[in-house]
This record gives sequence, structure tokens and C-alpha cells, in this order.
Amino acid sequence: MFARSKLVPELMVTDIQKSLHFWTSLIGFNIAYERPEVGFAYLDQNGVQLMLEQYDPDEGQWLTGPLEAPLGRGINFQITVNSVEPLLLRLAEVQWPLFRPCADVWYRADAVEVGQREFLVQDPDGYLVRLVESLGERPCLNT
Repeated sequence: MFARSKLVPELMVTDIQKSLHFWTSLIGFNIAYERPEVGFAYLDQNGVQLMLEQYDPDEGQWLTGPLEAPLGRGINFQITVNSVEPLLLRLAEVQWPLFRPCADVWYRADAVEVGQREFLVQDPDGYLVRLVESLGERPCLNT
């Protein structure tokens, strides 16, 4: 059995098959296990984990309010990958729109800057995903 992360977001989705295609075929996650009869899948990519659950208004799911597109407003999921290039190529092949194009950015973290090559994309339900490749650290020039 694989090691489960201590924090695993569960995303309510409107079409589990479309979501699985996005997360597995385009973003590169693997299905750790699933319960297709109830529209559930637990995904893993090198220890980054998330769950997908098909929305069913008759199931008494844990909803704090109405589901309105885009889902997940106010949150983005940063996922570190070895390289963003293969993901960008797969998304381009199917003409999947990017929310923000790929760019190299540096974020201050106390006395250093942390660099990452990143882009943002939305999944089929509008959840915002930031995929990043590490560029390392450098001394902070302006503290």
C-alpha cells in the first residue's frame, strides 16, 4: 500500500470521467484506487495526492453552499513537478487553454528568493492548478 499524504484535498467534480482525463492523461497523476460505482478516485503523483468525487445532489455530500462554476474560487493548488515542459506540450496538443502562461518567477522567502518556472491552468470544473518546476534559490537582493 502507498503512503497517504497528511493533507489530501477532495474536489467535488461535475463529470468524473472528464476530470480523470485531465488529471491523469494531461497532468500525469496515477489512480491509486477508485470506486467507480460512486464516482470516486484517489490520485497520486509522486506523493502529491488528491481525491475526486462526482457531485450527486441525492447523496448528502459535504457541501457548504451551492456548487457554481468555476468551482474552487479563491484557491489554487501548487504542484511541483520535475519539468513543466511535457505538461505544456500535452495541454497544447489538445488545445487546453492556460489561465496564465509559463514564466520564470522568484518569490522572496526571508533572506532568499525561491525560483520556479510556473504556469496556471484550470481543470474541467474551474479548479485552478499551478504547476511548478524548481529553479532553486538565490540570495534576496532587496530585503
